Amino acid sequence: MSSPQSHVTRESASTESLPETLAPELCSEIPGPESRALAVRLARVESQNVTALDPAPIFWERAAFANLWDADGNRFVDLTAAFGVSNVGHAHPEVARAIATQAERLLHGMGDVHPPRVKVKLLERLAEIYPKGVANASPNVRSILSSSGSDAVESAIKTAMLATGRSGILAFEGAYHGLSLGALDCTWRSDFRDPFRSRLPAETHFVPYGDLEAVMRVARGEDMGEGAGKGGIDPEAIGAILVEPVQGRGGERVPPQGFLRGLRTICDEKGWLLIADEIYTGFGRTGAVFACDHEQVVPDLLCVGKGLASGMPISACIGLDEVFAAWPRSEGEALHTQTFLGHPASCAAALASLDIADRWQLAERSKKLGHLTLETLRSLLNGVESVRDIRGLGLMLGIECASPEISIAASHAMLSAGYVLLPSGEDGRVLSLTPPLVISEEALLSACREIARHLIDVSQHNRAPA
Repeated sequence: MSSPQSHVTRESASTESLPETLAPELCSEIPGPESRALAVRLARVESQNVTALDPAPIFWERAAFANLWDADGNRFVDLTAAFGVSNVGHAHPEVARAIATQAERLLHGMGDVHPPRVKVKLLERLAEIYPKGVANASPNVRSILSSSGSDAVESAIKTAMLATGRSGILAFEGAYHGLSLGALDCTWRSDFRDPFRSRLPAETHFVPYGDLEAVMRVARGEDMGEGAGKGGIDPEAIGAILVEPVQGRGGERVPPQGFLRGLRTICDEKGWLLIADEIYTGFGRTGAVFACDHEQVVPDLLCVGKGLASGMPISACIGLDEVFAAWPRSEGEALHTQTFLGHPASCAAALASLDIADRWQLAERSKKLGHLTLETLRSLLNGVESVRDIRGLGLMLGIECASPEISIAASHAMLSAGYVLLPSGEDGRVLSLTPPLVISEEALLSACREIARHLIDVSQHNRAPA
């Protein structure tokens, strides 16, 4: 194979047509010798329990829009958007230019002392696009910027505690809100929590995801349920409900219609805050700018990250002015801050990414292409015994397999065919499809056919006589 060349140049970036997605092109075994050598080197210098090295992964060398190239020169189609980050595509030239231009002028500022100008512009933009609800009125909105999704959740937890005077949080089975200690208390999986349980506050109460009646029982004090490491929690001690409008790492789980609206009603009745974790679902991923927009729900606080800047580390806890009023005014020493708060280059990347998403109408594109993909998968996999469910919203889709072994084997097989996708769900039995929102229809449907071919083969093999 010839040396891979980017199929979109800086000169062509100003055109309004979506970029082409190139088909996979493999020139060696997967992973190739260079990736295997890098895995050996990484094992010597990185802590255990970070990168899984058996089997050896591919090592990314570069990426463009929905394509990526590994260290051995193999070309892949990315069906993950790198954990749902690259909404407008990998290394979009306009995003890259915005970063470079900002870096030449100001790479780092003093975000909470002498802020960069670009921070103000991003905060104003986030206030403009906050969910407006049924009234379609623009609420007064403020934000706390940070660097990662966990950071945004930490900001939301602190804000809820200040605003309500209560430390309890109602969250959901299957939830993933991050692994920092505050956010970890709200993350469902015990394998993440157990090693650190002695340092966790155990102030989170979990109920089944999508079960509005279970939430109502807790609100009435009828069902104490299971807390994080201790018994039930008094509803009078709850300050907020923390919810993913669509669960991502939990397995692309879509709640019943009306679930978010019901949570909003309960929060209003109980004096709880509604915190929407849209770190994964935000900025067009589910076919709307925010997943809350599908039910015209206005949360009190909204956590965003991942697709906000399509590749740069930045996140935010956005929310209503009356909620953020619980924070005291800064008198020179911020009560909650970070060294890289409002990082100029990340802010510039976020503004560029938001502009591109608006111009290319990526939320609407995600809605239409997601519907087509969902119907295609359901048609291709109808009656296939290795598949239990196919679900999703927009370009956040999941194929639930009969066992985690099938899902994991399928992800490995797809990698060898030139497609990068990951298992999700608590036990890894769901094949997750969260591609860049700019992926071509042809490339995505080709990937669907490849996934179906493998899962059909598994079912036929399992039915074969011994």
